Amino acid sequence: MNEEQIKLSKDLLTDDIGLIAAAGYINNEGGQAIADAATDLMGDGATTLLIDLKGTRIINSIGVSILLEILEKLLDEQGRLAFCNLTPTISKTFEIMGLVQYAAVYPSREVARAALEGDVTS
Repeated sequence: MNEEQIKLSKDLLTDDIGLIAAAGYINNEGGQAIADAATDLMGDGATTLLIDLKGTRIINSIGVSILLEILEKLLDEQGRLAFCNLTPTISKTFEIMGLVQYAAVYPSREVARAALEGDVTS
Protein backbone atom coordinates (compact mmCIF):
# COMPACT_ATOMS: atom_id res chain seq x y z
CA MET A 1 0.00 0.00 0.00
CA ASN A 2 1.33 3.43 -0.97
CA GLU A 3 1.69 5.72 2.03
CA GLU A 4 1.74 8.76 -0.25
CA GLN A 5 -1.72 8.02 -1.64
CA ILE A 6 -3.86 11.17 -1.62
CA LYS A 7 -6.39 11.67 1.15
CA LEU A 8 -9.11 14.22 0.46
CA SER A 9 -12.01 15.84 2.16
CA LYS A 10 -14.37 18.38 0.65
CA ASP A 11 -16.97 20.66 2.12
CA LEU A 12 -19.03 23.73 1.30
CA LEU A 13 -17.96 26.46 3.73
CA THR A 14 -20.63 28.87 2.48
CA ASP A 15 -23.08 28.78 -0.42
CA ASP A 16 -20.32 29.74 -2.83
CA ILE A 17 -17.02 28.78 -1.16
CA GLY A 18 -15.84 25.18 -1.34
CA LEU A 19 -12.95 23.66 0.61
CA ILE A 20 -10.78 20.77 -0.50
CA ALA A 21 -8.24 19.49 2.03
CA ALA A 22 -5.57 17.30 0.44
CA ALA A 23 -2.87 15.24 2.09
CA GLY A 24 -0.39 13.11 0.18
CA TYR A 25 1.38 13.09 -3.15
CA ILE A 26 -0.34 15.12 -5.87
CA ASN A 27 0.45 13.26 -9.07
CA ASN A 28 -1.94 12.21 -11.84
CA GLU A 29 -4.12 10.18 -9.43
CA GLY A 30 -4.03 12.75 -6.62
CA GLY A 31 -4.59 15.61 -9.05
CA GLN A 32 -7.55 13.83 -10.61
CA ALA A 33 -9.05 13.23 -7.16
CA ILE A 34 -8.76 16.97 -6.46
CA ALA A 35 -10.28 17.78 -9.87
CA ASP A 36 -13.21 15.44 -9.18
CA ALA A 37 -13.79 17.09 -5.79
CA ALA A 38 -13.60 20.53 -7.43
CA THR A 39 -16.15 19.50 -10.07
CA ASP A 40 -18.49 18.21 -7.33
CA LEU A 41 -18.19 21.43 -5.31
CA MET A 42 -18.72 23.60 -8.40
CA GLY A 43 -21.80 21.50 -9.18
CA ASP A 44 -23.02 22.29 -5.67
CA GLY A 45 -22.71 26.03 -6.37
CA ALA A 46 -19.16 26.86 -5.27
CA THR A 47 -17.63 29.64 -7.35
CA THR A 48 -14.59 29.98 -5.08
CA LEU A 49 -12.45 27.00 -4.17
CA LEU A 50 -9.93 26.91 -1.34
CA ILE A 51 -7.45 24.04 -1.56
CA ASP A 52 -5.70 23.33 1.74
CA LEU A 53 -2.42 21.51 1.13
CA LYS A 54 -1.37 21.18 4.78
CA GLY A 55 -0.67 17.45 4.45
CA THR A 56 0.99 17.68 1.04
CA ARG A 57 4.73 17.84 0.61
CA ILE A 58 5.16 16.86 -3.05
CA ILE A 59 3.37 17.75 -6.26
CA ASN A 60 4.59 16.71 -9.70
CA SER A 61 4.13 18.43 -13.06
CA ILE A 62 0.99 16.44 -13.89
CA GLY A 63 -0.52 17.45 -10.55
CA VAL A 64 0.27 21.11 -11.26
CA SER A 65 -1.24 20.87 -14.75
CA ILE A 66 -4.46 19.45 -13.27
CA LEU A 67 -4.60 22.35 -10.78
CA LEU A 68 -4.15 24.72 -13.73
CA GLU A 69 -7.13 23.06 -15.44
CA ILE A 70 -9.23 23.62 -12.30
CA LEU A 71 -8.13 27.26 -12.25
CA GLU A 72 -9.07 27.64 -15.92
CA LYS A 73 -12.57 26.23 -15.30
CA LEU A 74 -13.10 28.60 -12.38
CA LEU A 75 -11.86 31.63 -14.32
CA ASP A 76 -14.18 30.72 -17.22
CA GLU A 77 -17.05 30.95 -14.71
CA GLN A 78 -15.71 34.17 -13.10
CA GLY A 79 -14.76 32.09 -10.08
CA ARG A 80 -11.67 32.14 -7.87
CA LEU A 81 -9.09 29.65 -6.69
CA ALA A 82 -7.06 29.96 -3.49
CA PHE A 83 -4.52 27.79 -1.70
CA CYS A 84 -3.37 27.64 1.90
CA ASN A 85 -0.78 25.85 4.01
CA LEU A 86 1.79 25.45 1.24
CA THR A 87 5.26 24.13 1.95
CA PRO A 88 8.08 26.41 0.74
CA THR A 89 8.81 23.94 -2.09
CA ILE A 90 5.22 23.86 -3.31
CA SER A 91 4.96 27.64 -2.95
CA LYS A 92 8.04 28.07 -5.14
CA THR A 93 6.70 25.54 -7.67
CA PHE A 94 3.40 27.44 -7.91
CA GLU A 95 5.34 30.67 -8.36
CA ILE A 96 7.47 29.22 -11.19
CA MET A 97 4.43 27.68 -12.91
CA GLY A 98 2.48 30.95 -12.72
CA LEU A 99 -0.34 29.67 -10.52
CA VAL A 100 0.10 32.49 -8.00
CA GLN A 101 -0.61 35.08 -10.69
CA TYR A 102 -4.23 33.92 -10.83
CA ALA A 103 -4.81 32.18 -7.49
CA ALA A 104 -4.46 33.63 -4.01
CA VAL A 105 -2.16 31.99 -1.47
CA TYR A 106 -2.77 32.24 2.27
CA PRO A 107 -0.66 31.05 5.21
CA SER A 108 -3.53 29.20 6.94
CA ARG A 109 -7.08 28.02 6.42
CA GLU A 110 -8.37 30.56 8.94
CA VAL A 111 -6.71 33.51 7.19
CA ALA A 112 -7.89 32.26 3.80
CA ARG A 113 -11.46 31.79 4.94
CA ALA A 114 -11.62 35.25 6.52
CA ALA A 115 -10.22 36.83 3.36
CA LEU A 116 -12.46 34.90 0.98
CA GLU A 117 -15.63 35.42 3.00
CA GLY A 118 -14.80 39.10 3.45
CA ASP A 119 -14.28 39.65 -0.27
CA VAL A 120 -17.74 40.45 -1.57
CA THR A 121 -16.53 41.35 -5.05
CA SER A 122 -17.42 38.64 -7.53
